[in-house]
Amino acid sequence: MHTYLALGDSYTIGEQVSGKDNFPNQVVEKLRNIGITISEPLIIAQTGWTTDELLTSIREHNLNETFSFVTLLIGVNNQYRNRSIENYQDEFSQLLNIAIAYTKGITTHVIVVSIPDWGITPFAEGRNREQIEQEINNYNTSCKEIAIARNCHFVEITESTRKNGILADYLANDGLHPSAKEYNIWAEKITKIVEQEISK
Repeated sequence: MHTYLALGDSYTIGEQVSGKDNFPNQVVEKLRNIGITISEPLIIAQTGWTTDELLTSIREHNLNETFSFVTLLIGVNNQYRNRSIENYQDEFSQLLNIAIAYTKGITTHVIVVSIPDWGITPFAEGRNREQIEQEINNYNTSCKEIAIARNCHFVEITESTRKNGILADYLANDGLHPSAKEYNIWAEKITKIVEQEISK
């Protein structure tokens, strides 16, 4: 029985969508549909969390078990709160090291998901969308570099959110978070990686 730990923020729990529609649960459903036995995902995530808040919660959970796979998606709230990129790099590195430890050091079983660009959404009306885009790019450059340096997978979903973030079908009712339809795109990419790793 494979196991899956999902670490993150609102994009991981699926703010404004039903539990079954967030991307971790969609990944599990897709894996089961292709015959892979996997338990329900354990999700440590909350809307609004920054890297330090996720670190604190992980320590409070004090998990003793390890997992077949771990996904990590964090950083949008660091950007939203104008945290420095250096602070993000430091705390993201700590989080990635923890994620790797949860897979018994199998780095290729850790999947980093890029940060969505909320600046394209209706929620960002009146804000400096170009600045948000540039800052999200900077954050994603950092998390990709850190992930690849540790031989972890990096899944790029930001461009999808930029393409679909103005389309009602791909947005939740709050005009900010993704809908199940957008999460399905992410889940497809993650599922392919998990399937490839399992078949090795």
